[in-house]
Amino acid sequence: MYIIPAIDIIEGKAVRLTQGDYNQKKEYNARPLEVAQQFEDAGLTRLHLVDLDGAKEKRVVNWKVLELIAGKTSLHIDFGGGVQSDDDLRVVFECGAKQVTGGSIAVKQPDVFESWLSHYGSEAIILGADAHNEKIAVSGWQEATEVWVYDFVEKYVEKGVKYVISTDVAKDGLLQGPSFDLYRNLQERSPKLNIIASGGVSNMQDIETLADMGLFGVIVGKAIYEGRVSLKELSTFVA
Repeated sequence: MYIIPAIDIIEGKAVRLTQGDYNQKKEYNARPLEVAQQFEDAGLTRLHLVDLDGAKEKRVVNWKVLELIAGKTSLHIDFGGGVQSDDDLRVVFECGAKQVTGGSIAVKQPDVFESWLSHYGSEAIILGADAHNEKIAVSGWQEATEVWVYDFVEKYVEKGVKYVISTDVAKDGLLQGPSFDLYRNLQERSPKLNIIASGGVSNMQDIETLADMGLFGVIVGKAIYEGRVSLKELSTFVA
Protein backbone atom coordinates (compact mmCIF):
# COMPACT_ATOMS: atom_id res chain seq x y z
CA MET A 1 0.00 0.00 0.00
CA TYR A 2 1.27 3.45 -0.86
CA ILE A 3 1.71 5.93 1.97
CA ILE A 4 0.75 9.29 0.47
CA PRO A 5 1.57 12.24 2.72
CA ALA A 6 -0.59 15.32 2.30
CA ILE A 7 0.31 18.98 2.03
CA ASP A 8 -2.63 21.39 2.09
CA ILE A 9 -1.90 24.91 0.88
CA ILE A 10 -3.41 28.24 1.90
CA GLU A 11 -1.63 31.43 0.77
CA GLY A 12 1.39 29.37 -0.22
CA LYS A 13 1.84 27.83 3.25
CA ALA A 14 1.36 24.26 4.50
CA VAL A 15 -1.71 24.11 6.75
CA ARG A 16 -4.30 21.65 8.01
CA LEU A 17 -8.01 22.23 8.47
CA THR A 18 -10.34 20.30 10.75
CA GLN A 19 -13.34 18.82 8.91
CA GLY A 20 -12.72 21.18 6.01
CA ASP A 21 -13.47 24.23 8.16
CA TYR A 22 -11.38 27.21 7.04
CA ASN A 23 -11.92 28.76 10.48
CA GLN A 24 -10.16 25.77 12.07
CA LYS A 25 -6.84 26.30 10.35
CA LYS A 26 -3.42 25.44 11.73
CA GLU A 27 -0.28 26.53 9.92
CA TYR A 28 2.60 24.05 9.98
CA ASN A 29 5.25 25.43 7.65
CA ALA A 30 5.60 28.58 5.57
CA ARG A 31 7.76 26.61 3.09
CA PRO A 32 5.89 23.59 1.72
CA LEU A 33 8.94 22.56 -0.31
CA GLU A 34 10.80 21.82 2.92
CA VAL A 35 7.98 19.52 4.02
CA ALA A 36 7.94 17.74 0.67
CA GLN A 37 11.70 17.22 0.80
CA GLN A 38 11.40 15.68 4.27
CA PHE A 39 8.89 13.18 2.86
CA GLU A 40 11.20 12.37 -0.02
CA ASP A 41 14.19 11.99 2.30
CA ALA A 42 12.17 9.42 4.30
CA GLY A 43 11.80 7.33 1.15
CA LEU A 44 8.18 8.20 0.43
CA THR A 45 7.49 8.46 -3.28
CA ARG A 46 4.10 10.13 -3.55
CA LEU A 47 2.49 13.38 -2.45
CA HIS A 48 -1.10 14.54 -2.21
CA LEU A 49 -1.05 18.32 -2.76
CA VAL A 50 -4.26 20.25 -2.14
CA ASP A 51 -4.91 23.86 -3.12
CA LEU A 52 -7.38 24.93 -0.43
CA ASP A 53 -7.53 28.48 -1.78
CA GLY A 54 -8.38 26.96 -5.14
CA ALA A 55 -11.11 24.74 -3.70
CA LYS A 56 -12.73 27.82 -2.19
CA GLU A 57 -12.32 30.07 -5.24
CA LYS A 58 -13.17 27.32 -7.78
CA ARG A 59 -9.98 27.92 -9.76
CA VAL A 60 -6.35 26.85 -9.32
CA VAL A 61 -4.54 29.42 -7.16
CA ASN A 62 -1.36 27.86 -5.74
CA TRP A 63 0.11 26.47 -8.95
CA LYS A 64 3.51 27.98 -8.14
CA VAL A 65 3.82 25.75 -5.07
CA LEU A 66 3.11 22.73 -7.26
CA GLU A 67 5.68 23.85 -9.82
CA LEU A 68 8.32 24.38 -7.12
CA ILE A 69 7.81 20.99 -5.45
CA ALA A 70 7.63 19.13 -8.76
CA GLY A 71 10.81 20.84 -9.92
CA LYS A 72 12.79 20.24 -6.72
CA THR A 73 11.70 16.68 -5.83
CA SER A 74 11.00 13.45 -7.68
CA LEU A 75 7.71 12.89 -5.84
CA HIS A 76 4.75 11.55 -7.81
CA ILE A 77 2.29 14.38 -7.13
CA ASP A 78 -1.47 14.16 -7.32
CA PHE A 79 -3.02 17.60 -7.19
CA GLY A 80 -6.51 18.64 -6.14
CA GLY A 81 -8.42 21.77 -5.30
CA GLY A 82 -9.99 24.25 -7.69
CA VAL A 83 -9.45 22.31 -10.91
CA GLN A 84 -12.65 23.42 -12.62
CA SER A 85 -11.76 24.02 -16.26
CA ASP A 86 -9.69 22.67 -19.14
CA ASP A 87 -7.25 25.56 -18.60
CA ASP A 88 -6.87 24.71 -14.89
CA LEU A 89 -6.12 21.11 -15.79
CA ARG A 90 -3.58 22.06 -18.45
CA VAL A 91 -1.75 24.41 -16.04
CA VAL A 92 -1.60 21.75 -13.32
CA PHE A 93 -0.10 19.13 -15.63
CA GLU A 94 2.32 21.68 -17.10
CA CYS A 95 3.45 22.53 -13.54
CA GLY A 96 4.40 18.93 -12.90
CA ALA A 97 1.44 17.02 -11.46
CA LYS A 98 1.35 13.36 -12.46
CA GLN A 99 -2.30 12.96 -11.50
CA VAL A 100 -5.16 15.37 -10.90
CA THR A 101 -8.13 14.77 -8.64
CA GLY A 102 -11.52 15.99 -9.81
CA GLY A 103 -14.32 16.01 -7.26
CA SER A 104 -16.66 18.97 -7.57
CA ILE A 105 -16.31 18.98 -11.35
CA ALA A 106 -17.33 15.31 -11.51
CA VAL A 107 -20.53 16.16 -9.63
CA LYS A 108 -21.45 19.45 -11.27
CA GLN A 109 -20.06 19.07 -14.80
CA PRO A 110 -19.84 15.34 -15.53
CA ASP A 111 -19.39 15.93 -19.27
CA VAL A 112 -16.24 17.94 -18.59
CA PHE A 113 -14.86 15.32 -16.19
CA GLU A 114 -15.56 12.55 -18.69
CA SER A 115 -13.77 14.52 -21.41
CA TRP A 116 -10.71 14.74 -19.14
CA LEU A 117 -10.81 10.99 -18.62
CA SER A 118 -11.02 10.47 -22.35
CA HIS A 119 -8.27 12.97 -23.22
CA TYR A 120 -5.71 12.33 -20.45
CA GLY A 121 -6.54 8.71 -19.61
CA SER A 122 -7.58 6.92 -16.46
CA GLU A 123 -4.01 6.81 -15.07
CA ALA A 124 -3.90 10.61 -14.92
CA ILE A 125 -7.36 11.48 -13.61
CA ILE A 126 -8.44 10.52 -10.08
CA LEU A 127 -12.07 10.70 -9.01
CA GLY A 128 -12.54 12.63 -5.78
CA ALA A 129 -15.44 11.15 -3.82
CA ASP A 130 -15.63 13.01 -0.53
CA ALA A 131 -18.62 12.10 1.58
CA HIS A 132 -20.51 13.21 4.67
CA ASN A 133 -22.93 10.58 5.99
CA GLU A 134 -22.31 8.69 2.72
CA LYS A 135 -23.50 11.67 0.63
CA ILE A 136 -21.08 13.47 -1.69
CA ALA A 137 -19.69 16.83 -0.48
CA VAL A 138 -18.15 19.34 -2.91
CA SER A 139 -16.37 22.71 -3.17
CA GLY A 140 -13.87 22.06 -0.42
CA TRP A 141 -16.68 20.37 1.54
CA GLN A 142 -18.55 23.67 1.74
CA GLU A 143 -21.56 22.18 -0.08
CA ALA A 144 -23.51 19.02 0.67
CA THR A 145 -25.40 17.05 -1.99
CA GLU A 146 -27.96 14.25 -2.01
CA VAL A 147 -25.76 12.02 -4.19
CA TRP A 148 -25.01 8.65 -2.59
CA VAL A 149 -21.25 8.08 -2.67
CA TYR A 150 -21.45 4.45 -3.81
CA ASP A 151 -23.69 5.19 -6.78
CA PHE A 152 -21.48 8.15 -7.69
CA VAL A 153 -18.30 6.05 -7.71
CA GLU A 154 -19.92 3.10 -9.49
CA LYS A 155 -21.15 5.35 -12.29
CA TYR A 156 -17.64 6.62 -12.99
CA VAL A 157 -16.03 3.18 -12.72
CA GLU A 158 -18.32 2.18 -15.58
CA LYS A 159 -16.90 5.15 -17.53
CA GLY A 160 -13.31 4.04 -16.98
CA VAL A 161 -12.19 5.55 -13.66
CA LYS A 162 -9.42 3.45 -12.07
CA TYR A 163 -8.50 5.59 -9.06
CA VAL A 164 -10.63 7.18 -6.36
CA ILE A 165 -9.70 9.25 -3.33
CA SER A 166 -12.49 9.10 -0.79
CA THR A 167 -12.54 11.18 2.38
CA ASP A 168 -15.14 10.86 5.10
CA VAL A 169 -15.53 14.54 5.94
CA ALA A 170 -16.84 13.71 9.39
CA LYS A 171 -13.53 12.00 10.19
CA ASP A 172 -11.06 14.40 8.61
CA GLY A 173 -8.60 16.12 10.90
CA LEU A 174 -10.01 14.59 14.08
CA LEU A 175 -7.42 11.80 14.48
CA GLN A 176 -10.21 9.39 15.47
CA GLY A 177 -9.60 6.67 12.88
CA PRO A 178 -10.56 6.28 9.22
CA SER A 179 -13.99 5.27 7.93
CA PHE A 180 -13.19 1.59 7.40
CA ASP A 181 -16.80 0.73 6.50
CA LEU A 182 -16.80 3.30 3.70
CA TYR A 183 -13.78 1.65 2.08
CA ARG A 184 -15.11 -1.89 2.59
CA ASN A 185 -18.35 -0.91 0.90
CA LEU A 186 -16.50 0.72 -1.99
CA GLN A 187 -14.36 -2.41 -2.39
CA GLU A 188 -17.40 -4.65 -2.38
CA ARG A 189 -19.16 -2.67 -5.08
CA SER A 190 -16.09 -1.91 -7.23
CA PRO A 191 -13.51 -4.65 -6.57
CA LYS A 192 -11.09 -3.58 -9.33
CA LEU A 193 -10.95 0.07 -8.25
CA ASN A 194 -7.71 1.50 -6.80
CA ILE A 195 -9.04 3.04 -3.59
CA ILE A 196 -7.06 5.68 -1.72
CA ALA A 197 -8.28 6.24 1.84
CA SER A 198 -8.17 9.73 3.28
CA GLY A 199 -9.13 11.29 6.59
CA GLY A 200 -8.99 10.22 10.20
CA VAL A 201 -5.68 8.32 10.27
CA SER A 202 -4.40 8.64 13.84
CA ASN A 203 -1.74 5.95 14.32
CA MET A 204 0.16 3.10 12.68
CA GLN A 205 -2.58 0.62 13.62
CA ASP A 206 -5.01 2.52 11.37
CA ILE A 207 -2.51 2.29 8.52
CA GLU A 208 -1.88 -1.41 9.09
CA THR A 209 -5.62 -2.13 9.09
CA LEU A 210 -6.05 -0.31 5.78
CA ALA A 211 -3.07 -2.19 4.34
CA ASP A 212 -4.61 -5.50 5.44
CA MET A 213 -7.77 -4.50 3.56
CA GLY A 214 -5.72 -4.32 0.37
CA LEU A 215 -6.28 -0.66 -0.44
CA PHE A 216 -4.09 1.01 -3.07
CA GLY A 217 -3.01 3.85 -0.81
CA VAL A 218 -3.69 5.98 2.22
CA ILE A 219 -3.32 9.73 2.56
CA VAL A 220 -1.76 10.76 5.87
CA GLY A 221 -1.74 14.39 6.95
CA LYS A 222 -2.44 15.60 10.44
CA ALA A 223 -1.10 12.41 12.06
CA ILE A 224 2.33 13.27 10.65
CA TYR A 225 2.20 16.94 11.57
CA GLU A 226 0.97 16.25 15.10
CA GLY A 227 3.62 13.57 15.68
CA ARG A 228 1.18 10.65 15.94
CA VAL A 229 3.18 8.73 13.34
CA SER A 230 6.81 9.28 12.40
CA LEU A 231 8.29 9.40 8.94
CA LYS A 232 10.59 6.58 10.02
CA GLU A 233 7.58 4.37 10.80
CA LEU A 234 5.92 5.31 7.52
CA SER A 235 9.08 4.51 5.59
CA THR A 236 8.63 0.83 6.50
CA PHE A 237 5.57 0.82 4.23
CA VAL A 238 7.33 2.23 1.19
CA ALA A 239 6.00 0.39 -1.85
